[in-house]
Amino acid sequence: MIATSDITIPDWIKEEHKTGTTIVAAEFNGGVIIAADSRTTTGAYVANRVTDKITPLADRIFCLRSGSAADTQAIADIVKYHLEFHEMETGSSPLVNTAAHLAKSIIYNNKERLLASVMVAGWDSYKGGQVYVVPISGMIVRKSIYISGSGSIYAMGYLDAFYKPNMEKNECLEIVKNAVAMAIARDGSSGGCIRFAVVTDKGVERNVILNTELPRFYEN
Repeated sequence: MIATSDITIPDWIKEEHKTGTTIVAAEFNGGVIIAADSRTTTGAYVANRVTDKITPLADRIFCLRSGSAADTQAIADIVKYHLEFHEMETGSSPLVNTAAHLAKSIIYNNKERLLASVMVAGWDSYKGGQVYVVPISGMIVRKSIYISGSGSIYAMGYLDAFYKPNMEKNECLEIVKNAVAMAIARDGSSGGCIRFAVVTDKGVERNVILNTELPRFYEN
């Protein structure tokens, strides 16, 4: 038997799982589109190539997670629990704004212990499609479009140039997919496939674009 003290443990084993990432949410005329890459890293090691970073909180409300995988998953689980309880008490579907403020409260009250940033997006009958951003500081702000994560710097200019309020679904979906594909091509912490969801009053359409099917751009 080899003593543990004789074994050199690689640094990446000691590292926390992180969703070093690219996540995008955009409002369009009729709902919201949310998308994310699927790479999870442990230090420099790719721990998972097909992670689902789009976490459902309610029927038409989703959370996009960035930061510590454990922290963001715990936040999503707590928010989902409270929304289910809220729905049982009121007899009505929860609002996107309610879910966002629950996430904001958790992150703000624990910001010294958590490494977590989330986007809460979805559709409700009160305000339609909405995107709320809750960064690591615990503030909350509504955006018509937002991109976050380590890969965001590679696609932010593209979204600024091509996004317009009240876009049609297919046009908005195309620029969101292109933005995530650009980030995957350039960012070492983003990769895998693109998972996306379209949320409207009619329900949720979820789909996956495999890595071999991603839009390709000039790389040099």
